[in-house]
Amino acid sequence: MTVKTVGVIGGSGLYEMDGLKKVKAVRVTTPFGKPSDEYITGMLGGTKMVFLPRHGRGHTLSPSEVNYRANIYGMKKLGVEWIISVSAVGSMKERIKPGHIVVVDQFFDRTKGRPSTFFGNGIVGHVEFADPVCHDLSKTLNQAARDAGATVHMGGTYVCIEGPQFSTRAESNVYRSWGVDVIGMTNIPEAKLAREAEICYATIALSTDYDCWHTTEESVTVEMILATIKANVEMARQIIKNAAPAIAAHRGCKCPGAMRYAVLTDRKKIPAKAKKDLALLIGKYLK
Repeated sequence: MTVKTVGVIGGSGLYEMDGLKKVKAVRVTTPFGKPSDEYITGMLGGTKMVFLPRHGRGHTLSPSEVNYRANIYGMKKLGVEWIISVSAVGSMKERIKPGHIVVVDQFFDRTKGRPSTFFGNGIVGHVEFADPVCHDLSKTLNQAARDAGATVHMGGTYVCIEGPQFSTRAESNVYRSWGVDVIGMTNIPEAKLAREAEICYATIALSTDYDCWHTTEESVTVEMILATIKANVEMARQIIKNAAPAIAAHRGCKCPGAMRYAVLTDRKKIPAKAKKDLALLIGKYLK
């Protein structure tokens, strides 16, 4: 029987996984530097789980300091085929109240200067990213959240800002005018890199507050966010427990073949080091 391997990248407040059996801490080396922390592997029923705290245990890395390339590469190296991203976000819509869950389906990138691709250094690749999350995995997370008793919004746009500061009121109102649903600081370039690694990726976005556009609410403070995060973390854990056994053992989506036609560089021109560094990700297409 094929054992599924599901990765979980935990955001603010989610630094460990409960209920795992045969737990091991695994340190992974990558051509792109060190991941945020050790990966915690274990079994959740019949599913192998690989957990990584995005900001490191103790929350020592800001959104801009996270080594997203190393984190995703490490997941790939450990055999992960699905990644559930858990992320704290601010709500940009009245109907998305603090404590609600959004299973986002679009991203808008407002980050600055973060490495957002595994390519470069002599090899060029362009991956399709029109639909940036795995629809199949998103559907599974949506149902898992409903089964857990959460108030869930299926679909929505996540605008990813650089941070670590929260938005000004002017910025928040501009983002609102664009029609975005939630705002966060971490899912880009994470989602882009997962697509290049041909890993199914979807997000459980935990609404912790109304962003500062909501003038009838007090401005966002860290204390407010942490209080809501604490209340949401147990719900996120339950959603993951519900989702893991429900994920199909074989992927029928487009994610596993996302890079098939992405590499444009003449194979004879690709530097040996680039081939070596990317062998895990696209070696099968370079033969």
